[in-house]
Amino acid sequence: MAIDLENSKKLYFSIKEVAEHFDVNESLLRFWEKEFDTINPRKTAGGSRQYSRQDIEDISLVYHLVREKGLTLEGARQMLKHKKDEATRKLDVIQRLERIRDELKSMEDEFDID
Repeated sequence: MAIDLENSKKLYFSIKEVAEHFDVNESLLRFWEKEFDTINPRKTAGGSRQYSRQDIEDISLVYHLVREKGLTLEGARQMLKHKKDEATRKLDVIQRLERIRDELKSMEDEFDID
C-alpha cells in the first residue's frame, strides 16, 4: 500500500508504513539510514522512527538510484553528493509520468465497453 503524500494530512509516518510503501524490509530502511546522511528520521523517546515527507522523498531517491537504476551504495552516495538536484529532477519527472500513465489507464478502463 503506497503512502499518498499529496493527500495525507499526516506529518510523520511509521517505519512500517514507509517499508510497505517501498515494498522493502524495515531493516533495509534502517541500513540506508546508516549509509546515507540525508535519511534521518526523528526518533521518539522510545526509539520509534518517525519519517517526515522529506525523509520519504530522500528514501525515494535512494530507492530509485539503488533499486531501479542499479547503482552501488557508493555510486548512489556519489550521485547524491555531486548531482542530487539532477537526480531529484529526473525522479520527479519519472514519478509524474507514472501518475499520468496510471490516470490514462484508469480513463481507458472507464471507457472500455465490452
